[in-house]
Amino acid sequence: MTIIKEQDAPRFAQEGISVTGLASPSRGCASVSAWRVVLEPGAGSPEHTLTSDEAFVALRGTARVTLDGAEHDVSAGDCLVVAPQLEFTIRNDGPEPFEAVCCMAAGGQAVVAGEGAFVPPWAA
Repeated sequence: MTIIKEQDAPRFAQEGISVTGLASPSRGCASVSAWRVVLEPGAGSPEHTLTSDEAFVALRGTARVTLDGAEHDVSAGDCLVVAPQLEFTIRNDGPEPFEAVCCMAAGGQAVVAGEGAFVPPWAA
């Protein structure tokens, strides 16, 4: 059994996005990666695809998701599931932070134009 304490979890940040690494292969979980993400107002991801399913469980706030060309709002209590190979972005157009816990299969990769496929560092 592994317990990742809040104060020991690795943190990653860039341009209004903060990510806290939770479960992952490097933290004792061989098959699942999980992390907490906070999007500050105005922040968002680049357009990308995934190599495996990713689930976002929204904890607070609202995010606008563009998924395969269609826009959707995801609010606290909702669960967004993104299938592999679908282009998507997630951004916070609201006045308060958006927070979610996310998970996908260990080894799942993001694919961003110009950067290729990579395992996000919080999921490694």
